[in-house]
Amino acid sequence: MGKTVLIIDDEHDLGVMLRRYFELNGYTVMLAESGLEGIEKAGRQPDLILLDINMPDVDGIEVCRRIRDFVSCPILFLTARVEDRDKLLGFAAGGDDYIVKPFSLDELGARAEAHLRREERRAQRPRRTMLDERFVIDYTARTVSFAGEEIPLKPREFDIVELLSTYPGQLFSKERIFEHIWDMDSEADLSVITEHVSRIRAKLSKAGCKPYIQTVWGSGYRWVK
Repeated sequence: MGKTVLIIDDEHDLGVMLRRYFELNGYTVMLAESGLEGIEKAGRQPDLILLDINMPDVDGIEVCRRIRDFVSCPILFLTARVEDRDKLLGFAAGGDDYIVKPFSLDELGARAEAHLRREERRAQRPRRTMLDERFVIDYTARTVSFAGEEIPLKPREFDIVELLSTYPGQLFSKERIFEHIWDMDSEADLSVITEHVSRIRAKLSKAGCKPYIQTVWGSGYRWVK
């Protein structure tokens, strides 16, 4: 059975073009032409969401923020805005990638496939790890808990925890983390990795958990054994 893509974009002609492209490549496509319609259709649990940022009713950043509570699939922003601050806001809201307009359909298709392949690989790794008597990472449920209380990590925050904790003691550069998490060569502002790690640490600290992620200045990050 083919994967389902939800396209949320108020540009009717672009939405129709994208629907035609993905249907020709074997996908089932849902199309929403407003933020509110997109939020409603996201409840049908698509495998991938393409989300325009500039929409008149609810902008894409807010849509992403609202649906992340019940949607775990990759969310790719479609945008003409390329400022670093916009990227950081999008990633903080739970987005996975940015596709800058105008874009190549083949590039968009390749990025979509890369994200879907990554999700399929993760689904094949059912594991649960207790790092000490109170700190537990459930790789299947994609949750982290301390002393029986779940620590609310966003999807990409969990991805970083998953990557580093799977290889404790191993040093990962920001470039390597980006390539693993986003499954493509790093072309982004790598400060997004710093932002994600900062938020992870803040959440662990708030829960009373020790800081498992160590910074190796000038080199990257590693999980403390």
